[in-house]
Amino acid sequence: MGRDLLHRRGVVAAAVLALVAPAAVGSPAAAVSTPGAPLNAVVVWDANAQTAIWDVAGQQPAQVSGRSFAMVSGAVYDAVNAIAGTPYQPYLVAPRSRGFESTDAAVGAAAHRVLQALFPAQQQRLQAQYEQWLAGIPDGRAKRGGMAIGEQTAAAMIVARHDDGAFGDQLWTVGTGPGQWRPTPPGFGNAGAWFADLKPFLIPDPAAFRTAGPPALTSRAYARDVNEIQRIGSATSTVRTADQTEAARWWHDRRSPSWEIKRQLATSQRLDVLQTARLFAMVDITGTDAAVACNDDRDNWSFWRPITAIQLADTDGNPHTTADPDWTPLLITPPQPDHPSGNTCGTGARMAANRLFFGTDRIPFSAYSVDTGTRRHFHSFSQATAEVVEARIWGGIHFRSADVNGARLGEAVAEYIARHHFQPLRQGEDGG
Repeated sequence: MGRDLLHRRGVVAAAVLALVAPAAVGSPAAAVSTPGAPLNAVVVWDANAQTAIWDVAGQQPAQVSGRSFAMVSGAVYDAVNAIAGTPYQPYLVAPRSRGFESTDAAVGAAAHRVLQALFPAQQQRLQAQYEQWLAGIPDGRAKRGGMAIGEQTAAAMIVARHDDGAFGDQLWTVGTGPGQWRPTPPGFGNAGAWFADLKPFLIPDPAAFRTAGPPALTSRAYARDVNEIQRIGSATSTVRTADQTEAARWWHDRRSPSWEIKRQLATSQRLDVLQTARLFAMVDITGTDAAVACNDDRDNWSFWRPITAIQLADTDGNPHTTADPDWTPLLITPPQPDHPSGNTCGTGARMAANRLFFGTDRIPFSAYSVDTGTRRHFHSFSQATAEVVEARIWGGIHFRSADVNGARLGEAVAEYIARHHFQPLRQGEDGG
């Protein structure tokens, strides 16, 4: 490999390292690559996708950016899987391959083409980034063949997601009676209802994952939910600890920790390019389909948020709740109904997808939040899901029932997708 090629790859590696692991005082950054080790093209282009999706376009919340990540990851997976001889079920297509094609070229072509379709305003920047990547790959049949395969899988993804219902003008139903959702202060927004109608990537029917719903307003279970969050989720709570406050804000970071987590797992578990592509596709597509089912469920229940429930508790017919017209939560309440929690749906789905891919729950990982300036560490995937359930209560924006049912919904979506998709087609292939 020539000196110029090594220099170009070194520049890309440095850029990715800076993106994946931002500096944190007193906290070691998560490594992306070991000096001298070959770059994992899937990790590099996932970081490039984050730049386009978040740093430049600013897509949020996580379910919106998740659709874009899922499109990139699905196209990249199909390209890598095809060059490897299609050892796993493809997501959409398996272009013909002779096996000699450059995987690096295929990954770059697939990711670049999808990002270009998603963000036409970034075309010049994306093209320059792609050309820099291609300059580090030797010219020849392998490079051209890889590019062609990546272009094919990207084209299939773009066609599949055309008119999928994204960014519609739907609004959540606004009610006025006890238990019915209505916009909340300070912004009184009503946004994101289109996600309930988004075409799923893999699940056949979002309603198949319907939750049991929130507890009845007059029940003891509902009173427990209200009293718990009224006490610990208040902006002025005296019982919430400093660590609980940090966790609430950490999990509320719009720059989703899940982006760093999947790249860190690929590196710490020494996944090859095919394994990484399969993991990222599973995690991103599962998280997005969980968000679709989650919002479909929200639309069905249209349940009021804690701030409304507590301020109007004198209307709920429950003798065990007490109204506080001045109560406000620690975090600003998002502009959607309460049940189920979108964050626990998504986190529960992604953590379950990780567990199902690796075949174990106990893999340590960490992630950094720009909002809090802190890194939180977890010894297992289930620990992360358990913490986000509590964090949404500590933040004062979701009842416990909404969090628990959201996590269950996400896990159910992950289990369905793992059973029916991304399965080995050749004997001897495994998940991790």
